[in-house]
Amino acid sequence: MKAVFIDANPTLADVAERLHRATDIPLKVNRQADITPDQIPAVMGDADILIVDHTNVPTDIARQCPGLKHVVFLGTGARSYMNPEELAELDIEVHIIKGYGDTAVAECAFALMWASAKGFAAMDRGMRAGNWLRTDGVQLTGKTIGLIGFGGIAAEMARLASGCGMEVLAWNRSPKSHQGVKFVELDELLARSHVISLHLLLNDETRGFISAERIAKMRPGVILINTARGAVINEQAMIDALKTKQIGHAGLDVFDIEPLPANHPLTKIENVTLSAHSAFRTPEASDNLIEASLNHCRRIAGQK
Repeated sequence: MKAVFIDANPTLADVAERLHRATDIPLKVNRQADITPDQIPAVMGDADILIVDHTNVPTDIARQCPGLKHVVFLGTGARSYMNPEELAELDIEVHIIKGYGDTAVAECAFALMWASAKGFAAMDRGMRAGNWLRTDGVQLTGKTIGLIGFGGIAAEMARLASGCGMEVLAWNRSPKSHQGVKFVELDELLARSHVISLHLLLNDETRGFISAERIAKMRPGVILINTARGAVINEQAMIDALKTKQIGHAGLDVFDIEPLPANHPLTKIENVTLSAHSAFRTPEASDNLIEASLNHCRRIAGQK
């Protein structure tokens, strides 16, 4: 049994090679982070396990990998890169990794909230261009944050927000409770929250969840934070709302198309702070992520 990490960037490649044990199944680390799907079969050879970070794995490509029985996706959003049901029909099981970067992602969402509230990105851009741009910020202490979707990342975000004196509301598709968090109906959360932070998994039910209709129900001037998946927001509806200031500011780490294309409309709107899908990128989260992927391989291989 063999595994291939198909699209390792330099950081994750180094981590994988450091954490791989001599007693583990053989692991090939492909340091070609920009590999294309059509190149996967040649790199995979007859390996049984594909570890993938960010490369699409179309079903017809998986079919060309004769030994492939398991795909370990480095994260929770596998559906953005492959069709697990179609792969299951080929007897290929998809494994995901949860919780590896809850604190890292929450800290990014928290930072985007503060940067959005204070206008740091716009002032930085202006000052670099020789302009002295002074803006009025939003005082977050005493304000209300609404968390849409409540898992490990949202729980960490609740801890951070509570610590700075914010009231924390949350809505989740299934009933939950958490100390210091008030769970409310979605419409109440939309209407009351000064800040809305998205923590939804992407699936057929959540695609486009933040629609024009739901944006219209938000408090005017709301700060919208997204570190989940770009497609949970109707992007055009968000852009329209940013232009009218229904959304006062958006802090975004994820997008419909990644990397974000040059001259994308979001790059031309002042009341947006952009981050390059890097919320999880800390040494601690990287170690957690790769160790979890190797543990999947160990379990598959019948090792402890």
